[in-house]
Amino acid sequence: MISAVDHVLLTAPPGSEGQLRSYYVGVLGMAEIPKPQALAVRGGCWFRSGEVQLHLGIETDFRPYGKAHPGFRVRDIEAYADRLAAYGAPVTWDDALPGHRRFYSEDPVGNRLEFLEPTG
Repeated sequence: MISAVDHVLLTAPPGSEGQLRSYYVGVLGMAEIPKPQALAVRGGCWFRSGEVQLHLGIETDFRPYGKAHPGFRVRDIEAYADRLAAYGAPVTWDDALPGHRRFYSEDPVGNRLEFLEPTG
């Protein structure tokens, strides 16, 4: 039986680790966690916020997915959207999910991200 999601993996192009660190740590407020030494040679980086882990692996023929994305639950979604917009990231609001405020954005390499907050 599945009891939890351990992590989500997104991919990124070679040499993008600096951009990813700036965005995921500096903008989203996640903490970088060290990759095991055996995996670190592959490049990429791992991040955590609370129990949420996001791994970014390097892919030489990288291209961002159109629709696939992780959904991050946040608090104070308006402030979070403002924070991303100030960074220059797109913020596209979507009111199609009942009981939630949510928007979509992209990381610096084009990975689609969803941010949502339950209402009421």
